[in-house]
Amino acid sequence: MSMSLDEPASKPAPVEITEDEAALYDRQIRLWGLEAQQRMRNGTILVVNLRGVATETIKNIVLAGIGKLIILDCEDVAVEDLGVGFFFRDEDVGKKRVDAAKSRIESLNPLVAVEAMTSPTALEREEFDALVQGVDLVCITDSERDFLVRANEACRRAKKPLYAGGSYGLLGYIFCDLLEHEYITSDRSGGKQEKDVKVTVSYSPLREALKHRWSGVPRRQTKNLNPAAVFIILALWEFQSIRQGHLPDDPIYADELEAIANSLIARAEVNKEAFPGIPRALVETMVTTAMHEFAPVCAVVGGMLAQDILKALGVREAPLANFFTFDGSTGGGNVVRMSMA
Repeated sequence: MSMSLDEPASKPAPVEITEDEAALYDRQIRLWGLEAQQRMRNGTILVVNLRGVATETIKNIVLAGIGKLIILDCEDVAVEDLGVGFFFRDEDVGKKRVDAAKSRIESLNPLVAVEAMTSPTALEREEFDALVQGVDLVCITDSERDFLVRANEACRRAKKPLYAGGSYGLLGYIFCDLLEHEYITSDRSGGKQEKDVKVTVSYSPLREALKHRWSGVPRRQTKNLNPAAVFIILALWEFQSIRQGHLPDDPIYADELEAIANSLIARAEVNKEAFPGIPRALVETMVTTAMHEFAPVCAVVGGMLAQDILKALGVREAPLANFFTFDGSTGGGNVVRMSMA
């Protein structure tokens, strides 16, 4: 059953962790403390789009013991979803994704309230603004850049942190805007005795992050950050914007995607000695694989996304800052600080 827009999501009153919950979550309480678990227990998270990355993220945050999960997805289960969507079965093809998955998500952890929404109007400005007001954190997966920018602005208006993640074939990404984020970390600089210290980090909205310039990045660091993965993802976003939401699905788009990527690289003032341009082989791979999801990539990116969401909710340890890319062809990942001090 889907949640009606006439019944907007409301945050539950803060609750204390019971003895039974403390026993259930004992291992993770030992890891990050009761206070962090309490914050997660009272957290309400909105996840938009239920594809491969979101499936892994949802599994992990529900098992970790958040308070409430709201899933917004307007699409039906397709045959292609069965390969990466372990909440779906053959008989679910043609049903709404969220309706098919809801009971299986609930079975992971009955202590977590799960609500489903299927109305496309929920993504429109006024209704989306109202929805964001009722949650603690927004996570948008496998979406177009232009919508991510608008959603980020809505989150900023409501003072809510945003995560975005997705995959394109063997590549994946995570972006986060946590506003002014405070977290607790351990400081060992004073000698043998460890003490907790509070750290504050200022994040940039996606619109500003996209203006990031690489001119101040040393040559070796530029190479280590794997700019090819960063700029091919940014090029795919630009391609989608130009092509009304469509991703490249044929080798005939290779020249166009390559030109977009190299234009973005030039605009970002990347060190030409360290990175002269987007590799043609990567472009040719992406124009035939970007539309497809691969379970191992979704598992890695979705797991990283869930881990960082829990860090942000629990305010323990430093979260990502602020653009992570994963390259499934090498198994490596990198974080680029885009327009952050």
